Amino acid sequence: MQMSELSVSAPLQQALEQQRLAYHQHPVPDIDERRADLKALKRFVRDHRDALCDAINADYGHRSRHETLLAEVVPVITGIDHVLRHLSGWMRPQRRSIDLRSFFGARNSVVPQPLGVVGVIVPWNFPLNLSFVPLTYILAAGNRAMIKMSENSPRLGQLLAERMPAYLPHEKVRFFPETGGLGPAFSALPFDHLLFTGSGQTGRAVMASAARNLVPVTLELGGKSPAIVCEGFALQTAVERIMVVKCMNAGQICTTVDHVFVPEDSITAFVEHARSFVLKAYRELDSVDYTSIIDQKSYDRLVAALDEAAAAGARLVPLLPGAPFDPVNRRIAPHIVLDAPAEGALMQREIFGPILPVIGYRSLEQVITRVNQGPRPLAVYPFTHDGGLLKSILERVMSGGVSVNDALFHVAQHDLPFGGVGESGMGHYHGREGFETFSKLRPIFHQARFSSLKMLAPPYGRLADRVLNFLTR
Repeated sequence: MQMSELSVSAPLQQALEQQRLAYHQHPVPDIDERRADLKALKRFVRDHRDALCDAINADYGHRSRHETLLAEVVPVITGIDHVLRHLSGWMRPQRRSIDLRSFFGARNSVVPQPLGVVGVIVPWNFPLNLSFVPLTYILAAGNRAMIKMSENSPRLGQLLAERMPAYLPHEKVRFFPETGGLGPAFSALPFDHLLFTGSGQTGRAVMASAARNLVPVTLELGGKSPAIVCEGFALQTAVERIMVVKCMNAGQICTTVDHVFVPEDSITAFVEHARSFVLKAYRELDSVDYTSIIDQKSYDRLVAALDEAAAAGARLVPLLPGAPFDPVNRRIAPHIVLDAPAEGALMQREIFGPILPVIGYRSLEQVITRVNQGPRPLAVYPFTHDGGLLKSILERVMSGGVSVNDALFHVAQHDLPFGGVGESGMGHYHGREGFETFSKLRPIFHQARFSSLKMLAPPYGRLADRVLNFLTR
């Protein structure tokens, strides 16, 4: 290991050792301690609400304050409240049935116990939500946590690192701002569990690194999540619900609508409804409610993808008047793209921006076939009131999650598990599943005073024959 790598990894190793020692000294916090930790987390968010919004805004260049409150602060606070209401039930040992033919008087139970130290690697797009929501479940399960923030969230990362110790000590929770080269060293640590949210490419590297220590991982990745507007559904309603989600955070959401399938004869109307909605919502590109693209690299990637599509014959439809691009403030007007080339960047990789390819179709079979030809998406968004059509989509198109007749809302439900499938991720958190992800569901068998196995101990005889014949008949 090079000297620079040692200087990066040494503080991480020390922090892990500190938390693991604290875990071994106090491995199973009781419910009162866990509730106190969760309330401290909630108090931190409330005490620093404005500072958190300001830090995220500065990291973005411009981030709608309302979007930060709506998509980050509110889910954290309401999520903690949800966990506080259910924690006692989740912690309670589960009674399981016993094989009465074999073990008379014995009993089974499953006891959820803390894993130990959990690592969390946080992306930049919702840095408060995607650090504090998992942290809620990690603490609820009785664990300790080390959290690495994104290089695109330097101000927020510094704020969390400096001010969190007044609420939760380092031996319980510790934040690490990205200072360069921290990611590989962090993912190589022998955590008891590692949660990563981000791109599939980075997720592969994180999983490979974690595998060297046999660290179990939860991967929340991206994917090209489609919306499917079926015949008979009110088009204007579908457009408004899709565009709200597509424009939020300037499309920089892993579960946003990546592209939409629309009946061929509805494409023109879809575009007009979208233009009307976006104009009413934002009026102009420099609206205070419209968020900037996170950095120059991402801005350039999105502009290049639009240029590539236009050069291949696609029609670009900016949905706001005036110049569609503001390179100084890294803003891109919401765009609809018609006839996007199948081999271009817009259709081959997750867009992660305010660009919506609209794809016409003649039969639902075409849509299902096309979606299934690609990797399994993180979400699918069918718009239909036809129970038969919906059943067909849900049975034949696998995805991490589903919102029916809207987009994104499955993620906001605290009692539903959230997670991908296939290339869009593995594992779940949120709800009871989040508590269980960060717990060891420990099976415990309690033998009765008399063990029926005594009848089956050598030397085997007629009694053993009779018992085994009874058990296998």
